[in-house]
Amino acid sequence: MGGSTLKFRRRKARPGPARTGPWFTLGAVTEDLAERVNQSPTGWVKEMGITITRATVEEVACEWEVSEKHHQGYGIVHGGVHAGVIETLASIGAALVAHPRGQRVVGLENSTSFIRAVRSGRLSGLARPVTRGRLSQVWEAWIRDDEDRLVAQGRVRLLCFSDDRPN
Repeated sequence: MGGSTLKFRRRKARPGPARTGPWFTLGAVTEDLAERVNQSPTGWVKEMGITITRATVEEVACEWEVSEKHHQGYGIVHGGVHAGVIETLASIGAALVAHPRGQRVVGLENSTSFIRAVRSGRLSGLARPVTRGRLSQVWEAWIRDDEDRLVAQGRVRLLCFSDDRPN
């Protein structure tokens, strides 16, 4: 019986300029990522009033004050805000892992559960890695209110890919 064997070739990195973005320059990701995200002049994080308080390969944290811009029609924080915060924290953490390897990350899946309705107050988010693989990463995150009650929790799966891959 003959079997077939799949063979994979690694693609060689193409020369060219480093990828850049509002948060990083590939190869230059450092501990000051939280500061760079917070100082970005535009984007969803800024519009939502979110402050990244810590960003490492072990955990990423943030906080924000709930206001009307976060509300849905019933006057509570929109679920999309919670899902967006969870994805943002996971993406920052995954990027800190992937960028030194010459990779970028994109979210593939976000599963967020809404536990407690919130109308006002200060919320904080925390994300930690479940897996930090070469091809994918999984991060879990929790959002809590100022009384440390769980408001939302989620899991994000991210794809890691080499910077030489076309968009």
